[in-house]
Amino acid sequence: RQQRDQNQPSGLGSGVIISEDGYIVTNNHVIEGAERIEVELNDQTTFNADLVGTDPNTDIALLKIDADGLNYLKFVNSDQVQVGEWVLAVGNPFGLSSTVTAGIISAKARNINILSRSGDSPIESFLQTDAAINPGNSGGALVNSNGDLVGINTAISSQTGSYIGYGFAVPSNLVKKIVEDLKEYGIIQRGYLGISGLDLTDEDQ
Repeated sequence: RQQRDQNQPSGLGSGVIISEDGYIVTNNHVIEGAERIEVELNDQTTFNADLVGTDPNTDIALLKIDADGLNYLKFVNSDQVQVGEWVLAVGNPFGLSSTVTAGIISAKARNINILSRSGDSPIESFLQTDAAINPGNSGGALVNSNGDLVGINTAISSQTGSYIGYGFAVPSNLVKKIVEDLKEYGIIQRGYLGISGLDLTDEDQ
């Protein structure tokens, strides 16, 4: 939850505890521009969170709260997730805490050009799901039937702004890489080939 003074708006979203010592993953757009970030756990315990780092190119942010002995979700290999596999989306849609919806993986490696406005080199390879995802679900967990983390719920494709059957999550393998880089370096380590491509015209051929 973004916290600002009483004369400024606040926002809310979801997050996923990924370690017993208080590291939390959420979406960059959930906390972007926040002056203060407050985390409320399922038992209504609240913490002020420190922002470890963000990656607008994947819409991932890493937070840290001062806590120990927390229950947390384990990453699994999202490359092994199968289309048609059952998943659960967990989050706080419209402020309704700890809401769980069910669906399947509808597709993998989706590019919907939603991050082009926030990053200079956006990376999109979303898991698509029909589990209901609504405003407030952003940053929440997409888990498999074992309760392991396969993705971070990030976006919906909708003309109304609410769920119509298409939700998208950043796959866990990408999230894990972002988290490791932010914890170790404070920035994202990426390699670039240094070339770009253009379509050939008849004159070029």
